[in-house]
Amino acid sequence: MNASSPPRKQQIPVIVLAGFLGSGKTTLLNHLLRNRAGNRIGVIVNDFGAIEIDAMTVSGQVGSTVSLGNGCLCCAVDASELDTFLETLTGPAARLDVIVIEASGLAEPQELVRMILASENPHIVYGGLIEVVDAAEFDATRERHPEIDRHLAVADLVVLNKTDRAGHEEQTRIQDVIAAAAAPGRPGAAVIRATYGRIDPELLFDPVLRPDGEEKVRQLTFEDLLRDRSEEEAGEGGHARHLHAAYDSVSFTADVPMNPRRLMAFLDSRPQGLYRIKGFVDFGVGDRANKYALHAVGRFLRFDPRPWGRGEPRRTQLVLIGSGIAPDALHKELADCRENAAPAPDATQDAAHERSMWGVLRYVQRPDDDA
Repeated sequence: MNASSPPRKQQIPVIVLAGFLGSGKTTLLNHLLRNRAGNRIGVIVNDFGAIEIDAMTVSGQVGSTVSLGNGCLCCAVDASELDTFLETLTGPAARLDVIVIEASGLAEPQELVRMILASENPHIVYGGLIEVVDAAEFDATRERHPEIDRHLAVADLVVLNKTDRAGHEEQTRIQDVIAAAAAPGRPGAAVIRATYGRIDPELLFDPVLRPDGEEKVRQLTFEDLLRDRSEEEAGEGGHARHLHAAYDSVSFTADVPMNPRRLMAFLDSRPQGLYRIKGFVDFGVGDRANKYALHAVGRFLRFDPRPWGRGEPRRTQLVLIGSGIAPDALHKELADCRENAAPAPDATQDAAHERSMWGVLRYVQRPDDDA
């Protein structure tokens, strides 16, 4: 890691979006740009043809950067320039919250994932590999592109798109094929069913509330008009509720510290369908000074120790997001990870407590780490 470029307080998730021609991934990408939950999104593509850009002429040459309005940016790059443009998009001037890489024409999805994980950019964190699949043409796609099984094996989330053109039994069969494609020893990817690439953005990234003054009175943008039209077509509020119903979320809070070994055993055996975990963990005597921000997507896991605030309540707060998961069972498993009792106020870390944290500390990024 570049020591001269200290990490910002909040790392930017970098999401890889993949899928073969006709799967609907560019439709999904434009859906995210229209329904970005307050986020400023940076998009990296091989050419500008994938992005709906209003009121501007773009030549489409590699190396261009275009403003998409509302603080979002789009770059057209090739794979050799990826690190350079990630550095640009994570700079203070860009003020982005999320980066999405549209994989077409750049590199194999798993290669892009490796590039992100190996990046020396301290401002980014892996945000997941999303594979978009055409439910109506799934078998034909596998015949034309047998490498799709390799993509499904490493995907963190699969969007089964165009489900309006495939029956329920066919969708179930495809999900069985996706599960069977999982790499050995790894649970299959979470699968979300969708039409027209419409998924809830909160599956991929958290909503952002801007401080007063940042979202000033402004002219209507192309995004506003598209969103208004989509809401009219979907009916008031019904569209968002329908998208949220496609996945499950579990909220967990504990006022007793979590046992590091038990929690790591839970995280190491995450069930199929559990896509994302976020929140903060209190390890009690394991580390009195810090709470641990937890970021998990697919099989990727990262802990980030942060000092407790003065007077801040010592508790664990987690949210788990996935499809086809058992919320009550997951909640019970997490409850079983708690310590048997709260530590005494004067309890201090001893050798046993220090050893219990070793599993957690393996997933803490150090200043001299390469990724």
